[in-house]
Formats: sequence, C-alpha cells, structure tokens
Amino acid sequence: MNPDKRRRIFERLRAANPEPASELAYRTPFELLVAVVLSAQATDRSVNLATPALFAIADTPQKLAALGAAGLEPYIRTIGLYRTKAKNLVALSRLLLERHGGEVPGSRDALEALPGVGRKTANVVLNVAFGQPTIAVDTHILRVANRTGLAPGSTPHAVEAKLVKFTPPEFARHAHHWLILHGRYVCVARKPKCSACQIHELCEFRGKTRDA
Repeated sequence: MNPDKRRRIFERLRAANPEPASELAYRTPFELLVAVVLSAQATDRSVNLATPALFAIADTPQKLAALGAAGLEPYIRTIGLYRTKAKNLVALSRLLLERHGGEVPGSRDALEALPGVGRKTANVVLNVAFGQPTIAVDTHILRVANRTGLAPGSTPHAVEAKLVKFTPPEFARHAHHWLILHGRYVCVARKPKCSACQIHELCEFRGKTRDA
C-alpha cells in the first residue's frame, strides 16, 4: 500500500471518530491495568460486567493484594482463565507496591516485568494511560491490517512493526483504537460490512461484500 492511500485511510477513520477511547471501564491507571489483564482471551463487555463490583472493594494495589487470589476469584469467575488471572493480578499488585510505590509504571520494560503483562497489554496501558503512540495488535487489528493491505503480516509483532513504521506521526496516538474499533464493528471476521465502511474504496481486500 502506498503512503498516500495509507494516509487517506487514517484521515477517514479520524473524521469518523476524532477522539477514540478504550471500551474498557476504568478510572485510574491501576484499574486500566487490571481490566486489560482480565481482557486477555475475553471480551471487553465481560470485563466491564465484572469490574464494577471488584473495583468497589479493590481499586488499588494495596486492596487487591490484601484480597488475595481466593478472595478475588468470585469477582472475576465469569471471565475466562479467571484462576490464572487472579493469581497474576495479586502478584502484580504486590510487585507494584514493592518496586513502584503502588503506581503503574510508564515504561514497557517495567510493565512487561509484571505477572500477566505481555507486550500487547503493555502497549494498551502505555497508549491509554500514558498517551504513548503504541499499537497493541489483537485479532481485530491483525485482521484489519492484513485484509485492507494497511500492514500485512503473519504475526502480531510483524503487523505492529509495520504499523509503527508506516503510520504517519499525526495518526500514531489513536491508530490503535481506530483499527480495533473498525475491526470490532465494521471489518468483522465472518462477513465484513463493506458497504458501510468509510474506507471501502481504499481497502485492498479482494473479497469485499456487497451487503452491510
């Protein structure tokens, strides 16, 4: 895909949604970190249904660590892999207290050193909580990047590298959310809603659908 077409795609996405935001419910960087860890292999909706009750009693690393894994599990039981996530979140909270004074760090290395935090989770936190131009490639972005021709790649890391390299700087801050929301609601997996797509004629997907 040439640079002009890539720029026009992001211009269209920006025009449709100038200030995109995460669909996870959170109030602080710590709540965001917890929500993103919980969202791995789960939907934002399922996380948002569980976290209000949890954050009402454990909205800080101190409170969540004191809750313990056994105390945390009932609040997140409806979310996939909840036992593993409970252990990771308690361990993560303890490390935040020990190493970072209870604050969520704003560096990739520090975030990825926390239990349950991989590159994708770190990218989301860096982008949403700290405003860094990171791109967390999930299944939606992987699909959109390949289907449109925006940044083809067989792995999330390969797609991320291309998006970081080729996304014009003025779009880098919000590229993550534009692409994930586009994949979640328009460029869906089974039957993309091509006739309702803002970037229909710019997309290089050969299997475009005719109906919304």
